[in-house]
Amino acid sequence: MAPKVLISDKLSPTAVQIFKDRGIDADFQPDLGKDKDKLAEIIGNYDGLAIRSATKVTEKIIANAANLKVIGRAGIGVDNVDVPAATAKGIIVMNTPFGNSITTAEHAIAMMFAVARQLPEADASTRAGKWEKSKFVGTEITAKTLGIIGCGNIGSIAAERAIGLKMRVIAYDPFLSPERAMTLGVEKVDLDELFRRADFITLHTPLTDKTRNIIDAAAIAKMKDGVRIINCARGGLVVEEALAEALKSGKVAGAGIDVFTSEPAKENVLFDAPNVVCTPHLGASTSEAQENVALQVAEQMSDYLLHGAVTNALNMPSISAEEAPKLTPFVRLAELLGLFAGQLTQTGIKAIKIEYEGTVAEMNVRALTSAALTGVLRPMLQTVNMVSAPAMTRERGIHVEEVRREQQGAYEGYIRLTITTERQSRSVAGTVFGDGKPRIIQIKGINMEAELGPHMLYVTNEDKPGFIGNLGTVLGDAGVNIATFNLGRSERGGDAISLVEVDGPIAEDVLAKVLALPSVVQVAPLAF
Repeated sequence: MAPKVLISDKLSPTAVQIFKDRGIDADFQPDLGKDKDKLAEIIGNYDGLAIRSATKVTEKIIANAANLKVIGRAGIGVDNVDVPAATAKGIIVMNTPFGNSITTAEHAIAMMFAVARQLPEADASTRAGKWEKSKFVGTEITAKTLGIIGCGNIGSIAAERAIGLKMRVIAYDPFLSPERAMTLGVEKVDLDELFRRADFITLHTPLTDKTRNIIDAAAIAKMKDGVRIINCARGGLVVEEALAEALKSGKVAGAGIDVFTSEPAKENVLFDAPNVVCTPHLGASTSEAQENVALQVAEQMSDYLLHGAVTNALNMPSISAEEAPKLTPFVRLAELLGLFAGQLTQTGIKAIKIEYEGTVAEMNVRALTSAALTGVLRPMLQTVNMVSAPAMTRERGIHVEEVRREQQGAYEGYIRLTITTERQSRSVAGTVFGDGKPRIIQIKGINMEAELGPHMLYVTNEDKPGFIGNLGTVLGDAGVNIATFNLGRSERGGDAISLVEVDGPIAEDVLAKVLALPSVVQVAPLAF
């Protein structure tokens, strides 16, 4: 029997035809995604679900998906899919990360022009017969400074277009190397400097815990008077109430907003603000982009359903059936090591070195390297996956080195990951024990053994008496329960590390109290 795929959003007809040409039974119901109850009722009849942004694949939908094997998102963002729930049920979630990059970058540039010359207001005024020529005095973009927040695939395209328009371009992106910045012709700056210097600011970063509300009232206060802000990336990057107030006061001269915190945005505080151009999430809405992502998602889903090939999956590596039993635990280890290092990295990454020793050096290290890079990038780029991670690393000019060697130490096989930033190098090593669980065995050259839990507290300190008791007291007084407490030190009285598993997230005020303890050098919450 042919696999069945439900297309519940308005995908291009190209997708339907590709499925049929490949022998897939495609059910095209482009308005079904808006009816959650109906979708939940029938989803159990399908092997695949192809969507865009209108369909919300919730935990309830997934719970009813008895036969579902793959969800394909035509586009990059998967915030409308409960990926953990899909993963728990063994459903692969795919996206098409590069199909609409040019379209989104072009929309940002178009919005910049519209804001600079007040085109929508001037159009409405002229159509009303007012001919208010003196009212609409705009500003040139030539020789102005464009600040780009997020200089990955889309941001770099926007930078190239802006340079072609004779703008000066500065960029903030922790993963953008100085070499890559030079190649693009942009100046890499920190976020405060970007706020201080930019005449126009455009956002091209995913919505993560680190980027949420990246432009708030405090950020706007640091900007030039008369700055213009463009957001064609994700709702939630800009605090809408703060932007509305800044538009009303004139601090911000104009804004172009394509994405909103709550969508569809039928009401929004920005709708009543002056000098703002609003569009209904059109960043990827061109016929070319629709065709590209439709073709990609249909091909990827067909390849998986017919042949088991996995491409652009967010929750499964590209591993053959023969390799899976032995390789999978080390894939998880590599990703955890990357995630560990990535969460502790605050400045631009220049190089990533991954060392494979012993039995692991004989494995498919390409999959392991992709997993490690995915972990490193994920804290800032949550849509990254094992397929896109190497390309995203190259885009940012990060040098990646793989080293294989025979067993030299006590462990049959282990992985060491070293990140070199503009300020320092940091390494972390781990292995997989007989129980199949990954373990940390070394951090910054200091030996320790630790299993990583969902919530960890990482503390570096000087090895002095009383530290463990003080740390336990601070956490205990705050009601933070300690599950495990792992320690290591370089030498007596030297550098020491604590890796503490706790039962949940730790509040900022508690972290501040830990940092204030005598001998503490660094404190960081980690999530796995």
